[in-house]
Parts: sequence; structure tokens; C-alpha cells
Amino acid sequence: MTEKQDQIKVTAASDIEVNHEELDASIREFAGPNGDFYVIAFHKIHNSTGALPTTFNFFAALFGPLWAASRAIWGMFWSFLILEIFAWVQIGRGFWGNPGADLLERAERQQARVQDMLERAAEAASQDDVDRFTTLAGNLQKAAEKTLSEANAIQSEAPAIALTGLLILLVVKALQGFIANSIYEKRYSNWRIDHSMVESGRHMRNIVMGVVLVAAIAPLIIFKFTVNTSFAFLDAFPEEAVSQVLLGEGNGTLFAALAGWMEARIDAAALAGGDVFDGVVATVRAVLDGLTLALIGSPWPVVMLIICVTAWRSAGPRVAIFTAASLAYIALLGYWAVAMETVALVGASVLLCVVIGIPLGIWFGKSQRAYSAAEPVLDLMQTLPAFVYLIPIIAFFGTGNPPGILATIIFGMPPVIRLTALGMRGVPESIKEAAVAFGASRWQLLKDVELPLALPSIMTGVNQTILMCLSMVVIISLIGGGGLGKEILEALQYAAKGPGLLGGFAILFLAMVMDRIVQGAFRQKR
Repeated sequence: MTEKQDQIKVTAASDIEVNHEELDASIREFAGPNGDFYVIAFHKIHNSTGALPTTFNFFAALFGPLWAASRAIWGMFWSFLILEIFAWVQIGRGFWGNPGADLLERAERQQARVQDMLERAAEAASQDDVDRFTTLAGNLQKAAEKTLSEANAIQSEAPAIALTGLLILLVVKALQGFIANSIYEKRYSNWRIDHSMVESGRHMRNIVMGVVLVAAIAPLIIFKFTVNTSFAFLDAFPEEAVSQVLLGEGNGTLFAALAGWMEARIDAAALAGGDVFDGVVATVRAVLDGLTLALIGSPWPVVMLIICVTAWRSAGPRVAIFTAASLAYIALLGYWAVAMETVALVGASVLLCVVIGIPLGIWFGKSQRAYSAAEPVLDLMQTLPAFVYLIPIIAFFGTGNPPGILATIIFGMPPVIRLTALGMRGVPESIKEAAVAFGASRWQLLKDVELPLALPSIMTGVNQTILMCLSMVVIISLIGGGGLGKEILEALQYAAKGPGLLGGFAILFLAMVMDRIVQGAFRQKR
């Protein structure tokens, strides 16, 4: 061996000295009650080299989810509570349930119809009616007999269903006993890393919570699926009874009262702010009319050439070729005018989103208090279903393309605001301090330092806004919006599969062209 090899020392796992007394004391501190049992169990787990568990926890097997709750292992609690409830449902269906009750009820209804047909046959005036009712009665009788035989067959399987549930329960109990110590040992390892993040010991509050959850969930579910007695309280929420308690008898339901109150408030707000809403619509319409005039009013070869040259200059020849092919597809299928209307709608929406969103993002990036106040609003704008936007839009702004643009702005603005704020907060403080030290004013700091460094995040937000605005094209057609979305809506109404797919591909190509041009322009700027 060389001198260098002599200096290398390899320490085997068996050579690592472990203070067993300290380890045992730590396990007892973590486990609390019955700590000696867990000392032995954890040592067996540590010394085991196999994949299968080597210990068995009798209390975990006996008490099941309640043991997991007492030790604050809530994932295990919910998992095995569901499994045990399923097993008890099968046992209940077999021992005291009636598995064929639905079929028996159907057979009784069929027998009642048979009697009705026979009575109508007896009262019939002509032989043809007698033969017809008798034939129907015979067919129904055969169906009833078949249903009754199926019900009897299912009822004969009740003992097998009960035994299956009992077997499942035993397997689940055994599984809990075998894996409980292993799960608890992993929890102990996490507790040793950070005491504050992992609850240790056994606490009465967890036991009480587990008992309450089991008592509130298990009996109702088992009763619902095993006892064939219908209780209206368990089948449907008693909204009418609750409404009578809150509003008084004869005053309708809570839903009707709230809906009427909200409708009255919206109508009053729309009437009071009519001039303001009309001004907003006029502003949006002016932007839309300018883009529409440029795209549709200009000769189509000029517009196509400008778009292709822009794609070439921004993203290169391959994107330009793809853009030309996409525009050719749109023009050859007769979608040119509606496609340019779609581009105008998306362009107006994106322009307003950028003009409003980037300054707000800059403000939120510099002021944490402002961002904290605006974050719930941004969450609401992003999580509220898009169709819900259309209700207040119609109430305040009417229908047509300008209200559709306003709905699109609500849906598409959050990404550019969030990512602009993220980019502004991501500018290193050291760079800003250096710029200020060299005499940069606040405007110069923003224009020459912060915005260039935040530009990647800002452009990602702009790109996301473009795609989200395009996704609203079909939805705004529901309130009178034009463009390709109107074509898709008509195809859906008449189940026209071919026109719908062709219009969908046109929207897809528009989205890809816009995305490639914006991304190419951004990469070239960088």
C-alpha cells in the first residue's frame, strides 16, 4: 500500500459508536407512555435488514385509527378509518342489511303494474284491448319474476358478504399492527431533527378528537349503507327547515332571499354608476376599433406580410415560415376576417393588461404591504370560474366585444402582475445599493437597473397573459363576443364536429404564432 492509501481510513457503520442510554432516553421522551415498548421496537427496526416489518403493535391493531389519533399520526388515522368503515359496511350488509332491497322494491312496483294491466284488461270493451293489456301484463310478470330471482340470489349471498367484510377487517387490523411501529419510528426520526415540527407523546386532546371523529363519521356511514330505511335528514340537507328557522315560515328559502338581495344591489349599482361604466366601455371600444381598423380595414396581403416580417425579425426564419403557413391555413378556410377580429380582441385585452398590470406589479414588488392587500383580490381573479365573470360584466357593461374584453382582462391580468412583482423583488439589493452609490435617481434606478433585471420575469408574465386571453376567446362569445370564438360556439350549438375542429385549429395556430413571436422578441432583446 502506498503512503496515500495508508492515510485513507474507512469507517464502517458498525464502528460508529452509539450512546445507547442517550438514544433510549430520547425514545422514551418522544413516546411518553409505554416508552419501554417503543425502545425495544425501534431497536428491532434499526437492526432489521429486511423489507418486511419485524415488530407488531397490539394496541395499534386493536384500537386501529384511535391509536393513530392518540399518537397524532393523522394520515394513518384517515387511511385506516376509511378501510375499517368499508369492512364494517360489508359486515353490516351481510348480517343485518338487505342487499337485494332495491330489486325487491322494483319487483313490487312491477307486480303492481301487472295488477293494473289485468284490471284494465278486465274492463276493456274490445277483444283487441283485452289481448293488448293481457300481453303487457304477461311481459311485466316475467320481468317481475326475473327481478325477484335476482333479489333472492343477492340475498343468498349475504353470509358471503359478511364473511368477506370480516376478513377485510382482520387483514386491516393486522396490517395496522405490523406497520404502526415503523411509521412511528419514522416520526421519531423527524422529531429528532426538529422537535417543534413533530408532536410527540400521547395527548388526551388527540384521543378525544379521534373518538369524536370516529363517532361522528363511522356510525352514519355504516347506517346509511346497511340499513334500508330512508331518513330525509341523511339523504339531503334540510335547507327549507333551516330557512324557516332563520327567515320565518312563509318567507321563502335563504337562497331566494340572498339571490334577490344581490340582484337588487347589482341593479342599483349599475344604475348609479351608469356614466362611469359607459366611459369604461367607450375607452375599451376605442382601443378595439383602432386595432380592428388596422387588421381588417387594411388589405389582407399587407397585414399578412407585416405579420410574417415581424415573425422573421423577432424569432427567425423558421418561425416566419410557420407563421406564413398558419396564416395561409386561416385564409384558405375563410377564417381571415374572424381571425383578425380575434387578434384585435386579444391584442386589446393584452395591451390593457400590460398597461395596467406592469405598473401595479412594479408597485407591489416595491411595497410588501400593498402586495399583501392585493393578493386576495388576485387569488379571487384567478380562482373564480371564468363563466362567473360574465354575470357582473353583463350587469354593469352589457354585451358585445368591449364587455368581453373587460372579462378577459379580469382573467388574464393576474399573471403579469404577479410575475412583474416577483421579478422586481428578485433584483439583488447589492446591485441597487451600488447604483444608488453611483448617484442614480429613483427613476434611473427603476429604468436602468430594476426593469432590465426583472425583464425575464415580466416577459414570462406577458406571455402567460397572452395565452390566458386567448383561452377566453370562446367564453366571451357567450355574451356576444365575435371572432373565432363565435364560430366555435355555433359549432357546439349545432353539433358541427368538422367546423368546430377546424375553428379550434385556427385558434391553436394563432396562439402558437403569438407565443413564438413574443418569446423570440424577448430572446433577441436579451
